[in-house]
Amino acid sequence: MPTRKRAFLSGAGAMVPILLGDTPFALLAGIAAIKVGFTKLEALGMSYIVFAGASQLAAIELVGRHASAVVIILTALLINLRLGMYSASLAPHFAELPLGWRGILAYFLTDEGYALSISAYNDGRRQFKHWFYLGGSLLLWSVWVAGTLTGAIVGGHIPQGWSLEFAVPLTFLALLFPTISDRPTLLAAACAGALAIAAHGLPYNLGLLLATLGGILGGCLAEGRPNDAT
Repeated sequence: MPTRKRAFLSGAGAMVPILLGDTPFALLAGIAAIKVGFTKLEALGMSYIVFAGASQLAAIELVGRHASAVVIILTALLINLRLGMYSASLAPHFAELPLGWRGILAYFLTDEGYALSISAYNDGRRQFKHWFYLGGSLLLWSVWVAGTLTGAIVGGHIPQGWSLEFAVPLTFLALLFPTISDRPTLLAAACAGALAIAAHGLPYNLGLLLATLGGILGGCLAEGRPNDAT
């Protein structure tokens, strides 16, 4: 008979394999934050407040380039727009929960937590769905925060000559290529890349914001266009 505890532990267990890939990114987020001038407390606080790998790394990169606060905030928001779609997909499963519960679950929403939970729900999980979601998401959050703190501590002892500023762009490339699986994602990546290069010289690092918008638009246009007949 399913129980809250079993659902919680089941969610945590399902998340464990994913942590092997996420832990290095958490370390990198802490190291990169220190390298652009964050204190250890600020690096840790960013993981508490943002808790979103891609937008967190992008924000750190922009801080290091002395971008304006408006550009940093808008970039993070654009990157996190996908979370709105995840929320809409999960909403029917959590509709009966009190507002407090839904607020907690919203804070923990990530790509990994969404993917694991929605797959379990589609495979027939009917009871204690929120405990399953919380088990996986809380474990991921704990590892991300601990990894960021560890990276921040280690980052303060890494020589400047190591030029770790290249690590953030390389991390994004590692995240990008596995997601290019069809024409819309390929066109989105191509548009964003081309615009990022073309608009590199714009003030306030607006090129990144323009590239993000261009990539979204390119992907949407490709998504709405029917495949060519063969």
